[in-house]
Amino acid sequence: METKRFILASRSPRRRELLRLIIPEFSVVPSQFDEEPLMKQCLSPEQLVEKLSFEKAQEVFLNGNQGTIVIGGDTVVVSPDNCIFGIPKNQEEAFHMLSALSGKAHRVLTGVTIYGQISRSFVSSTEVVFFPLSPQDINEYLDTGEPFDKAGAYGIQGYGSTLVKEIHGDYFNVVGFPVARFKRELRDFIGNGGIF
Repeated sequence: METKRFILASRSPRRRELLRLIIPEFSVVPSQFDEEPLMKQCLSPEQLVEKLSFEKAQEVFLNGNQGTIVIGGDTVVVSPDNCIFGIPKNQEEAFHMLSALSGKAHRVLTGVTIYGQISRSFVSSTEVVFFPLSPQDINEYLDTGEPFDKAGAYGIQGYGSTLVKEIHGDYFNVVGFPVARFKRELRDFIGNGGIF
């Protein structure tokens, strides 16, 4: 049986941890793809995360990693008024994001691409509802330092769990990687002769 070599095209420690539930051994090669031009295009949030995951996986694959299967991922938070929230650039932006999510439902979208000689992409969506947050609540959370490397300025797996009233859909998608859907997509992608 042919051994498949897998690469995760992401620097996210959360994605790395979750991918190990499905693929115990893989390499990590963070993508150097420049996201800014895509962010300026008139794409829907779903189109954006799918395209970002594809471009990241493709960039790593074409940069000397042919013969592997590259996994790209990207997560965004979509605010109640349909603004796309990525990783906040500073404390002020993080405060703005959390204020916009306070007391309301929002969506978390993760795009995933499996890239080899062919490619497959999909988007997973989860609805998250926040408790109402006072400025003090938000500042206390910002003081933990947790929001500054996470889409939407919160991490549901950490202190950010105290902001969440309820969730509808895949919890792990909010963390940054929809493992159950990914396992099924990957199994179908590589066929029954693969690693499962």
